[in-house]
Amino acid sequence: MIKTTTSPFSRWRTLASAALVACGALAAAGASQAAYNIWTSEYTFPKKDLQSAIATQFPRKLRYMDMFDINLSNPRLALNPESNRLSTVVDAQIDNKLLMNKPVNGTLSMSSALKYDAASRSVRLDSPSVEKVDIAGVPAQYAPQLNAIGNAAAEQVLKDYPLYTFKPEQLEMNGKRFEPGAITVLSDGVKVEIKPL
Repeated sequence: MIKTTTSPFSRWRTLASAALVACGALAAAGASQAAYNIWTSEYTFPKKDLQSAIATQFPRKLRYMDMFDINLSNPRLALNPESNRLSTVVDAQIDNKLLMNKPVNGTLSMSSALKYDAASRSVRLDSPSVEKVDIAGVPAQYAPQLNAIGNAAAEQVLKDYPLYTFKPEQLEMNGKRFEPGAITVLSDGVKVEIKPL
């Protein structure tokens, strides 16, 4: 009887092929927005897709304290790995027909953390706050009021906004269920750790 053996290279090739098949199966449902790395058990969301997700929230018209009309438009996304937060700068127009002769224009800079909501299987913006309000022609003594308007805008527009919703099949493999864990902001995207339940 001839005894056959499998070479280490053949075994490695078989495992690699199986890994690629599994990777394709997991990523197929969300390939346009999320890439899955089976070696590190992480989904990665590129900056351009995050920008597209944020852009759906704008333009927005808001009203603050029944006095100020706020128009927000043209969002620009930045990634801050140091603080593990996303930054969004938008063009802002503020108007008060009783106190202002004409609307004032400038920019509003906001930042948000990220969280995973298990009930909806979504990665959401969390704890938004205003970083800077830069409005031309408004005296410095009105900075507290502008910051209050900015924080109200951040809460209304960004809080709990879902950037990405996982499909059930993206969190299952070989009969096992998985759940997102740590969320890390990178210089070119966001990665989400996937861990078994």
